[in-house]
Amino acid sequence: MNTPSMTLEELLKNYDPSPLEYDPDVDGDEEHLIRDDLLKKKEELKDVVTRLKEKQRETRKVRR
Repeated sequence: MNTPSMTLEELLKNYDPSPLEYDPDVDGDEEHLIRDDLLKKKEELKDVVTRLKEKQRETRKVRR
């Protein structure tokens, strides 16, 4: 791989720091939507587990 060495300025001359948008035609399928749904479901389940654990702690008796 014999590429001529380039300076940093040459490498970054076309760099655009603006955020990229999701384009289904370019990027393909809808995995990002599936991921968002899974993360939302995960948060809901974490809330359910937290409520159940709190309820379980209320009925626990401490023996000393």
